[in-house]
Formats: sequence, C-alpha cells, structure tokens
Amino acid sequence: MRLMRAVAAVFALLFAVQLAPNAHAESEATPTIRVGILKFGTVNWELDAMTRAGLDEKAGVDVELVPFAGEDASAVALQAGSVDMIVSDWLWVSRLRASGADYTFVPYSTSVGSLMVAGDSRVQRLSDLKGKTIGVAGGPLDKNWLLIQALAKRKHGVDLGAENSIVYGAPPLLTEKARQGELDAVLNFWHYAARLEAEGFRTLVSGTDAAMEMGTAGPVASIGWVFRDEFAEKNPEAIAGFIAADKATKALLTTSDAAWEELKPLMKAEDEKTFTTLRERYREGIPSRPASEEKADTAKLYGLLAEIGGERLVGPAKELAPGTYFDDGKNGS
Repeated sequence: MRLMRAVAAVFALLFAVQLAPNAHAESEATPTIRVGILKFGTVNWELDAMTRAGLDEKAGVDVELVPFAGEDASAVALQAGSVDMIVSDWLWVSRLRASGADYTFVPYSTSVGSLMVAGDSRVQRLSDLKGKTIGVAGGPLDKNWLLIQALAKRKHGVDLGAENSIVYGAPPLLTEKARQGELDAVLNFWHYAARLEAEGFRTLVSGTDAAMEMGTAGPVASIGWVFRDEFAEKNPEAIAGFIAADKATKALLTTSDAAWEELKPLMKAEDEKTFTTLRERYREGIPSRPASEEKADTAKLYGLLAEIGGERLVGPAKELAPGTYFDDGKNGS
C-alpha cells in the first residue's frame, strides 16, 4: 500500500511539473486583436507588410485579419463585436460618439482624393471648370467634394455643383470615363488618382489642398484605426502593441523599397510607373504631425464641414465630439 502511494505521489508530482509551464504560458499569452479589413483595400498593404516582417509579434500583439466585402460590413462587424478594430473616418467616429457610442480614432493616413484633369487639359484652376463635366466618387456628401466646392465658391466665385454637369459613380467606372475623355475632371480616391497620375493626368486640387486653403495648418488624417474605448481599457497591451506595430510598419514602408517589392502582387500596378507612383503617394500620406496639432485642425475641419454639409453629413453635433481622438484611456475628458 505504501509503495502504491509513493508511486502515485511521484506521478502527481510529474503531472504538476508538466502543467506548470503551460499555466505560465497561458498567463503570458500574446494578446490578439482582430482587425476588419476590405478584401482589396489599400490597408492590406500595410498589414501585409506588418505581419510579413513580424512587427506585430515584436510589439507583443497577434494581429488577426478578418476580411470583408465592403465598408458597411466591417462597420457592422465592429458594432456587433465580431472584430476589435476597423479603418474608418473620424467624422463617423465623432457622429457616433455624439450619440453615446464609445468609438475612438488613431490616425492612419492623410491620403485623400484629388480632382484630376488630363495632362493636356486647358483647365488650370477651379474657375476654368465652369460649364464642364465633373466625375465625383463618393457621392454628393463626400468630404473632399464639399471642401473643393466651398473653395471654388469662396476663392473663385464658382458654384461647381450648380454650374456643371456632375456625374457620380463608382471609382473604377469614373477612372475609365476619365481615360476615355468623357469627363473634363474627376474627383477620385487617392489610389485611383495616383493611377491616373502615372498615365499623365495631373492634380488640379486635392482634398488636403482645399482644407488648407480653407484654414487648416497641415494635412489631416482622413481615415484611422477605429475601436472602442471599452476594448482599449480591457486590452491596453493589445492596443499599445498594435499602435507600436503600426508605427514600425510605417517606418519600414517609408525607408525600404524592398518591402514594397513584396507588396506588388497586392497592389496590382499595371506597370512600374504606376507602382512607384502608388508607393510615393502612400508614403506622402503617412501622418507626421503631432497628434495635438492634427486634432486641432480636425476640429476646424469639422466646423467647416458642419457649415457646408449640414446635419446630413455631421449629425446634430456642431463640434467634434470629445474623445474622437484616442488618448490612452482618458477619452471623454
């Protein structure tokens, strides 16, 4: 009987020794953050570079990519808790915060749409567009379109919406119409504008140009990483790790052409000139200003958009909602 007890004790000791490392590992498991992304969006470029280089692991976070077919689907997934983070714009965040939600925003990119004209076009300034046909991606409430209209009216005395034929449509369709000469100018998202630039088109004015002409001191990130305050409070290591990995990846993509070579299959550039143009425009959109400066400019921009876009665009709030920009757990102050 004593022998059997001794043997049992030895086995119990061995079992405990085997469990100890596993329990320790479980307690120090790498936090995971589920990021909802568009299947074919440009955000994939950065996240592919991040995970390929292992920068998420080095920052102590495991980034899990969850693909969606459209922006609405990713937003619904965030609201349902199916993902922890998506990319969206600060205006959406502010509008929801004003209604009581706790979403918050970390700048991702200042790249915005541009109004493009053919290289040989006689259009040299906004006033030259009077009576022309303009293609606009994003719809009548697109922020860049509203800003460019406001700039044209205030600085050039031209009402682009009233004095021109406006064609709203999907970005690929408008790009093709511009190539075929069916449009005198086209306002499209930054990567479509970059592709046209590579083909010889030129920028008449960008959304950033318009915003700065109307009073901002510098570029404002149009989109950012969006998540809940509640998630950040419960998972501070995951958020801190992701933000660190994001910064490291942006530094890599700023300095390493080799890192971009690995992204070529995702970029689907038609030729080398298109590839390099996309790369350089992406780099130009990497935020570089202090968060306090950008936040102040975003508040200015919000006021301007509230004035020209009204409640249909910004909702009932007249000012940028407190806590729209993430500040490490002190949001709402």
